[in-house]
Amino acid sequence: MTAVGYARLAQHTEIKARRPAIVAEVRPVSRLDTAPGIIMVPSRMAPDKDDVYGHIMFALKHEGINLQILSQALPLVPESLLREEFDNSPNSQYLRRACFLWEHFTGETIHRRQQKLTQNYTRLFNPKLYFTGSERRDERWRVTFNGIGSMAYCATVRRTPLLEAQLAKDLLRKAAKFTESLPRDILNRTLSWAYLSETQDSFAIEKEAVNADKSRRFVEVLKQAHEGIVINEDSLTDLQNIAIDNPFIKATSYRNEQNYLGTAQTGPLGVTYIPPDHVLARELMDELCNLANDPPEDVDPIILGAVVSFGFVFIHPFMDGNGRLSRFLFHQLLCKTGGLVNGLVLPVSTVMHQNESDYLDALKSFSEGTAQFWNIEWMGDVELDFDFRGHSAIYRYWDATQCCEFMALCAETAIEKHLKEETVFLNRYDQIYRTINERFDVVSKDLGNLVMMCMQHHGRLSNHRRKQYQYRVPEEVFDALEKAYRDVIDEVTTVADPAP
Repeated sequence: MTAVGYARLAQHTEIKARRPAIVAEVRPVSRLDTAPGIIMVPSRMAPDKDDVYGHIMFALKHEGINLQILSQALPLVPESLLREEFDNSPNSQYLRRACFLWEHFTGETIHRRQQKLTQNYTRLFNPKLYFTGSERRDERWRVTFNGIGSMAYCATVRRTPLLEAQLAKDLLRKAAKFTESLPRDILNRTLSWAYLSETQDSFAIEKEAVNADKSRRFVEVLKQAHEGIVINEDSLTDLQNIAIDNPFIKATSYRNEQNYLGTAQTGPLGVTYIPPDHVLARELMDELCNLANDPPEDVDPIILGAVVSFGFVFIHPFMDGNGRLSRFLFHQLLCKTGGLVNGLVLPVSTVMHQNESDYLDALKSFSEGTAQFWNIEWMGDVELDFDFRGHSAIYRYWDATQCCEFMALCAETAIEKHLKEETVFLNRYDQIYRTINERFDVVSKDLGNLVMMCMQHHGRLSNHRRKQYQYRVPEEVFDALEKAYRDVIDEVTTVADPAP
């Protein structure tokens, strides 16, 4: 099929860009139509194959904004052509957008006939199609930049049905209301569990064993999400040092060498992702930190958290510890924007670990398309040489839609399932413990262990456990525990099951 718009521009020999998530192609249709992942274009609407300007204008009119491609395609258009087109159609909002972007990406000026424009401002990103950020006006072209980020680093998030449905649930407000309804003791124990769960599964995602010291270190990192620290190279380096226990891989700054992610397989075939070189990575981190420290007010915290978290992973500014810090940044953005209160963290790592294939798919939505722009040479042993043959726009401008969808689903599961299940568990534990403690004289440690065992085995204490405690606990306690469990489970509601 003949590609049109962004898909055609991405095929241009001078443009190094990923294939668009949604492609436009000439199809045997009488009018413009859509299907999953495709825009079907009648042949009469398709520009000539080599008409760069024509494909740019088609894309701006029918496909939205793709800065990764536009940043490379627009400089291929002569100033004289844009000047002539604009002078002939000064009221065209699409031409104003094209001219605004052309001047930004080339650093040159279009010498138009009309010096001062008075038209209404037009937004670069259509808010009906995209989640948009703070608005910054360009008076010269009467264009408002409203991307999530800046013209130097911008993530696009499409308004998909899944994201619209998830965000309409207002999950973070519900989480705040839920935690506020809990008794202080239950809340404190739930928070302790949430920090521990997030810590253990954050390490599990990276296939790394966790011990008491590692756990303590990462909990210390997570708690700083509620402290409103400024995110920059110094603070991130300090957090990396806390999260990492190996003194040989503690960072003193962002990395000054190329790194990569890979499998156990040696050589180029084992490489799964190559982040930007250290010079570009430092520049992009400055932009990402600006977004994290001054987030747009009207963007949902889950969207912002996902963009900053995954953006950090894709930039990979440290040689180690990036994954853990990315999950800290997700919580940092939720806290900074008021999405998380009462000291709460969401056990999103638990959900990510349980849905590892979906997490990998979210990562691959960006990482898989970048490998084609790198040449990897095996230098012998384990040494690899990396030569980037792409364009910085590949890392500057990216589609974060799938990453945001994944984190929205993770947040819902973390809140509606794991947090609420833990509070129900704690309430039931307390009820069973009180029931037995009021009737029998049992050492508190033994009683606590038996209650936990009974609950973990759905109300049954095995013969092994009964024999284990037969000389420390009266025989009737075992049966009483099982009955207390049944009584609690049979209750219609508990303290931890408030109405939504």
